[in-house]
Amino acid sequence: MRRSKLTVLLLLSLVLGCGASTGQQAGEPIGEQSPAPVAFSPQTKQPETEKEPETPSLAELRRKFPETFIFNGPTDAKVVALTFDDAPDNTFTPLVLDALKEAGVQATFFVVGQRVEKYPEVMRRIVQEGHIVGNHSYSHANLPKLSDADFRSQITRTDELIRQYTGYVPSYVRPPYGNINEEQLKWFAGQQRKVVNWNVDSLDWKGLSKDEVAANILDHIKPGAIILQHSGGGVGAELTGTVEALPVVIAKLREQGYRMATIPRLLGQH
Repeated sequence: MRRSKLTVLLLLSLVLGCGASTGQQAGEPIGEQSPAPVAFSPQTKQPETEKEPETPSLAELRRKFPETFIFNGPTDAKVVALTFDDAPDNTFTPLVLDALKEAGVQATFFVVGQRVEKYPEVMRRIVQEGHIVGNHSYSHANLPKLSDADFRSQITRTDELIRQYTGYVPSYVRPPYGNINEEQLKWFAGQQRKVVNWNVDSLDWKGLSKDEVAANILDHIKPGAIILQHSGGGVGAELTGTVEALPVVIAKLREQGYRMATIPRLLGQH
């Protein structure tokens, strides 16, 4: 009898000992055990992600497309080009035209298609007064961010509007913000067109004063310079400094022996 009781007690202790080894308390139901965490070695190799190809910089694109992507004209003569973006509008463009007419200077206007539609009389005046017209897209879009179809639409729509006033599709294009990609340059190169940026920036779009605009131009002038200014802008644009600086800039350039030309004349294409 005593041996039977000892046997029962021994078995009971073994059962309780097994429950304790599983982390269970006596009387608790035994559920599913969580899998042991998997240890990852620091040397475990992570899957490699594909690197996107690097986008060429504007300087690299300039080297790849020297005949198409233009920042300045020949540097062997004191000739520069005054260029004006974002025309036409009915506030500043007429004042810029007045200043150019008074000085007897012809310039190059890169026009936005939507504004050509909105201000046809000002557009007509630009052409009638002998200025050269270039394409600055239809809605001032950042071209590299567009699909190929949308990019071409921005250009061809504006081409057609310009042709209605000038009788020609413009040879010169200035991408908004100066931004363009390689495929877009290839497309222009295939059409023997010039994409014209600049190498002297007036920064007039910041609403600068006459003296600031003039200094930004005259302090950086050099033979063959293509000078960026604006003759139109969106709501709140302030280009009075541009208008007031123009007579000063033109007079100073002439004093220094410079001649002002349109883009085609600067590039020797007229």
